[in-house]
Amino acid sequence: MRSYETIFVLRPNLEEEARNAAIEKFTSIINTAGEVESVDEWGMRKLAYEIEKLREGYYVLVNFKATVDLPAELERNFRISDDVIRYIVVNKES
Repeated sequence: MRSYETIFVLRPNLEEEARNAAIEKFTSIINTAGEVESVDEWGMRKLAYEIEKLREGYYVLVNFKATVDLPAELERNFRISDDVIRYIVVNKES
């Protein structure tokens, strides 16, 4: 198992229930082939530049350990989710 971290930015207009559901969805994907070490919700922050006419986003940082193929599956789910406007998954060991 390798150590990874991901930061994803959710749409600012999501209600708290939908935001928590999205975070739970992505952490459950990680738990299928790995383990979540920590979830740090940074909250509403200003974006560096406008994305899809949005100036703010809800940032979430997740540290986790997982198998080598899990980040690709996680990125696939980020890509097809309408709630996520940006994401990145980084291998902390390299």
